[in-house]
Amino acid sequence: MALLSVEDVTVRFGGILALDGISFDVPEGSIVGLIGPNGAGKTTLFNVVTRVYTPQQGAVVFDGQNIVKARGDSIIRIGISRTFQNVELFQRMTVLDNVLVGMHTDIRGPVFAIGAALGLPYVRKAERSAEKRAREVLERVGIGALADRYVAGLPFGTLKSVELARALASTPRLLLLDEPAGGLSHDEAQHLVDLLRRIHQEFSLTMLIVEHHMGVVMPISDKIVCLDFGRKIADGTPAEVRGDARVIEAYLGADEGAA
Repeated sequence: MALLSVEDVTVRFGGILALDGISFDVPEGSIVGLIGPNGAGKTTLFNVVTRVYTPQQGAVVFDGQNIVKARGDSIIRIGISRTFQNVELFQRMTVLDNVLVGMHTDIRGPVFAIGAALGLPYVRKAERSAEKRAREVLERVGIGALADRYVAGLPFGTLKSVELARALASTPRLLLLDEPAGGLSHDEAQHLVDLLRRIHQEFSLTMLIVEHHMGVVMPISDKIVCLDFGRKIADGTPAEVRGDARVIEAYLGADEGAA
């Protein structure tokens, strides 16, 4: 069964057609790679799924419910979490506190704030539980020893891991990763492949991954969807998509693709 279905999604920005009738499924428990040249519409699609953008046409169905008009702040609560193309962390906060931000749907609201101000036992219990989970997630992505370090000054690859941990802390069913290998060295990218395989199994996740690094996305994906100029040009197994003439042309150009 599809956990996520994108159905005929169209997005326009003025006269620019960013997504043109995009449809595909993300089966529950799978890893689906979303590839395409720069400007193909990949991040725009992520922003539609996470309710940053509202499409002019189409539906986004998550677990049987059309979420295309859902409130943006409800997305984490229903089980969708994401990372960003550019790392978005609070530099003057610790690694642990950045991960706790990802759990704001568990610890939020005026009633909780009043309870925290009064030092009520249920608030302290909830805070201890949240911190315990955050530390466990950090251990599982391999950076538990850095929990109390400030984010500022940490290596870029570590920052990527912090952002991944923050996304996992909300216990999502669907994890959207926007270029997780961007800016990583070859060795870091290979470590990422192993890490994503492991958390996919340990967290029982469904994943949708935007990635340019073919050495990352191809080995771990059950299915690949390729966009080009806002249109879907391929949808199949990694082997099928790798050999698709339209995909080769989109990445290399007509002359090189023919060669």
